[in-house]
Amino acid sequence: MATNGTTDGASNSTTHTPSQRYLSTRGEDSGFSFEEVVLKGLASDGGLYIPEEIPQAQNWRSWKDLSFADLAFEILSLYISPSEIPPQDLKAIIDKSYSTFRSPETTPLVHLNDNLYLLELFHGPTFAFKDVALQFLGNLFEYFLVRKNEGKVGKDRHHLTVVGATSGDTGSAAIYGLRGKKDVSVFILHPKGRVSPIQEAQMTTVLDKNVHNLAVTGTFDDCQDIVKALFADKDINETHNLGAVNSINWARILAQIVYYFHSYFSLVRASKTSPPFRLGERVRFVVPTGNFGDVLAGYFALRMGLPIAKLVIATNENDILHRFWTTGRYEIHSSQGAAATGGLATDGAKAHEEGVKETLSPAMDILVSSNFERLLWFLAYEYAAGARMDNEWNKKQAGQEVSAWLKELKSAGGFGPVQRDVLSSARTDFESERVSDSQTIDTIKDFYRRKGYVLDPHSAVGIASALRSVGRTGPEVSHISLSTAHPAKFAGAVELALKDEEGFDFQTKVLPAEFADLENQEKRVTFVENDWQKVRELVKHQVEEELREE
Repeated sequence: MATNGTTDGASNSTTHTPSQRYLSTRGEDSGFSFEEVVLKGLASDGGLYIPEEIPQAQNWRSWKDLSFADLAFEILSLYISPSEIPPQDLKAIIDKSYSTFRSPETTPLVHLNDNLYLLELFHGPTFAFKDVALQFLGNLFEYFLVRKNEGKVGKDRHHLTVVGATSGDTGSAAIYGLRGKKDVSVFILHPKGRVSPIQEAQMTTVLDKNVHNLAVTGTFDDCQDIVKALFADKDINETHNLGAVNSINWARILAQIVYYFHSYFSLVRASKTSPPFRLGERVRFVVPTGNFGDVLAGYFALRMGLPIAKLVIATNENDILHRFWTTGRYEIHSSQGAAATGGLATDGAKAHEEGVKETLSPAMDILVSSNFERLLWFLAYEYAAGARMDNEWNKKQAGQEVSAWLKELKSAGGFGPVQRDVLSSARTDFESERVSDSQTIDTIKDFYRRKGYVLDPHSAVGIASALRSVGRTGPEVSHISLSTAHPAKFAGAVELALKDEEGFDFQTKVLPAEFADLENQEKRVTFVENDWQKVRELVKHQVEEELREE
């Protein structure tokens, strides 16, 4: 599959994309700089930003032995013009971001059995994969704000109001990435009672004055709808400079591309298959996903030239993505009594609450996957390109197609089936799986019994899907399954699976020292109704209080 205006530039530290620009998936906004898309987060037409060109990593083989930070510099340099962030500054931002990780490899690769490997992405400050992107994004925000505010005092300073929704891990990772940073207020909305106790404690025990936790009556989809409604509201955007930390922010996807390359090279160096895995061979990545950001980063790695045989989307019982790949329809089942809101908090909120099933993998309990819009744009672009070889016309057509699909999602609770060629393109690069709670528990038990390895429930969804993929491909294809969180963050599911296993003790086998007394520490949280306008007024009030205290 061709990319949108793919470049032919060499990918090394001395050759950068000359002036990478960004456009909106809905076709109305284009020509934005990297700094603009990072600070804006969401396009004014409601779309998500994507690069106008996907650079080709032509020299990717030469990166094999680079450290994670050095590899990140090579990849990010292809998307960030040196005129925006000078190379020495970008290198410093990257080094600072990954100095906080506990593993010297940043994202180590673990061999489980035969041709199956697990990519541990939970060695950052909050023990979740979100740290890889949010440590970087927090430092980016700081870098841009310091530059904007040089020589300015008082009300002349640029103040950023960061708003995000979380199903658990994004919130704590964003908070740890932004806590105490000057000229930034951060508001994280989480669904009351629907995140794990450890996740809630990680967020609410951070007492820095610029951090605000909002517990919303409803689901993650409701929290996400409130955030999107705030970004769509002209009033607060004109007065408070909203910034995004959810994976709608392009910088998060960009940072996550790195660990696809890094894990591929780790596999080359440490292959335990016979014959060994060699540079240039193709690998399958299996990704547990809810909001589609993690697996979307793999799609960009594939488009850049990394030899990926297939991206396997692993869903839990909230399986809207699996159903799309199965049927070509993207919809919330009417039998669940649900209707999508398509980005605004409406009467669909009650439907969301009825439609989302609570599972043992709560970070994936999502009905509408925001980042799927980015993939839809590329699928629509390819479809348009098949009919007409006019790049600008194809871009415009793609934006119009995406807008039409999302309007149908908002009004009818779904869209599709999409055109046969669109679904065929989606199936070229992706497969999907659905894993039940009982299968999740069985997978956690199985790998503890056979390997002594404790999986968190989200990672178990990925491994269960990976085993099915291995069954289809046979031992000749290597698989890397992404482990998204430390098992201690989901004590309920882990203890449910392993409580009867001989010798298992959660405190000694799983719980890190950092978590031991977390739930007993002082907490600060505000309970709010599922009403975006009330949240807007609360955000305004809290920011004004913060600025008065400075």
